[in-house]
Order: sequence, then structure tokens, then C-alpha cells
Amino acid sequence: MLLLTAKHVIADFMLQNAWMAIGKDQKTGWAMPLLAHCLVHLAVALVLISVVAPRFWYVAFVDFVIHIIVDRAKGYCASHFGVTLESGHPWFWTLIGVDQALHHLTGFALSIYMAAN
Repeated sequence: MLLLTAKHVIADFMLQNAWMAIGKDQKTGWAMPLLAHCLVHLAVALVLISVVAPRFWYVAFVDFVIHIIVDRAKGYCASHFGVTLESGHPWFWTLIGVDQALHHLTGFALSIYMAAN
């Protein structure tokens, strides 16, 4: 769990640039920023998992797919319902919190899977 949490902090906060963060939540033109952001997650996960538990390398790809789905859902809500910081929408921080909770629950579930196998 600590490994996947570290991966999340590195990829979601340290390696995500403004183009990714803003672009993936747009109504149009979101695909490339989202893909780039999730590929960063994949790369960091692949490196960390390969070092610590190489037989679970494929878990990085599962995390990649789930990350795309969660971030696209957040981006859809942000762009189609105006849930942005700039708009002052009252659900902005709730949307961010749900997004982060889903990412952490993903890490938790994948950690349980790896520990059980």
C-alpha cells in the first residue's frame, strides 16, 4: 500500500504538469493530456512494482486502466457540469476528494490482491 501511495504522490502531484492537470478536464482536447498523465502513472508504477514485486508487473497496467476511467469521469463532471475551482462550484472540492479517494481505494485493492497472491 505504501508503494502504491508513493507512486500516486509522485505521479499525481510531482510529475503532473499544468497541461495534463488542466487539459484532461476539458470538454474537448482532453485525450492526449489524460493519456500522458496516465502513462506517467504507468511508468512510475511499473518501475516501483518491478523493483519490489516483479511478478506483479501487470498490476501497473490494471492501475493504468482504472486511473484513466476515474480521471475521465472526474474530467467529464468538471467540464460538463462546471465543477471547477474558477467557477466557484460548491462541489469542486468534493469532486477532488472523491477522485483521490477512488485512486487510494484502487491502491488499497491492488495491494490486497498482491499480498494475497
